[in-house]
Amino acid sequence: MGAATLLFQEMIMLYGIAFIGYIARKYQILPEASDYVLTQLVLYITLPALILYSMDFPYDPAYLHDFSWLIGLSCIAIILACGIGMFLRKRADLPEKQKGVYEGLIVFGNQGFIGYAIIYILLGNTGILYTAVFNFLYILLIWTYGIYVVGRTNASFSWKWLAFNPGVISTIVGFVVFMLPFQWPKSFHNLFETVGLPTIPLSMLIIGILLANLSASEVSAFLHSKYLWLSIFTRLLFIPLCLVPLIAIPIKESLLIVVVLVAATPSAPTIALYARKYGGDPYFASIGSSVSTVLSMVTITLLYGLLKLLGS
Repeated sequence: MGAATLLFQEMIMLYGIAFIGYIARKYQILPEASDYVLTQLVLYITLPALILYSMDFPYDPAYLHDFSWLIGLSCIAIILACGIGMFLRKRADLPEKQKGVYEGLIVFGNQGFIGYAIIYILLGNTGILYTAVFNFLYILLIWTYGIYVVGRTNASFSWKWLAFNPGVISTIVGFVVFMLPFQWPKSFHNLFETVGLPTIPLSMLIIGILLANLSASEVSAFLHSKYLWLSIFTRLLFIPLCLVPLIAIPIKESLLIVVVLVAATPSAPTIALYARKYGGDPYFASIGSSVSTVLSMVTITLLYGLLKLLGS
């Protein structure tokens, strides 16, 4: 129960930040365009810095075997999530601006923050290392396919930007530096940390601001959408449960915990940022991310208990 308690505290902190954003916008402390300004700040500055910071750890050949398993299992998890997301989107009776968001809520989890927080609670510093490797392909995917999924119907969508955006560039640079026999100078490491760590509170502030722009009737309408709940069920339970049979593979228990629990993280707030920038429905995305974050406190704890039970 100690891990569950710490996880619950992390979730409360997230919602506290979103609530601050909600109050600040509701009482007009922040102006109407603040969500757009903060979105630009996160996507172009703080999130790339966070990627560079999170990938700045020393290379050790002893980890190569575990890393190869994590990359392979990451491919399985990604193909599974993308296949399910595409299947459900094609069968959804939703407006075009919500279809991409619906798919994005299913495919992409909040692996960059909640994933790290959960695994650190359970596995410590080694868990952070494993999660960074498992997330490598995911980071490339969310900055490419994630943008495509949400913005495919937007006239301003650019394939050039898809290939050469700050997220992709920072991920590639971070990986190259990781493979070299040295790390970033201390001053650069501290710079990336200082600029990158505000990504999480800024992202949650944006969620709160977007929710403040909704009326009670609009929130109620979203919560009555069967597609919202289907995306949450698929994200939090169906996809990770499909990965649980991997327990039959003779790999370390710690690797399986990383794979299943990171795949079970709630829908990424980044989908709301993309929707805000590329013409999707940011409110549908914000509510989906918010509700799934609350429910994940229960589902992730249950999945962890299931893994421990099966492992024993």
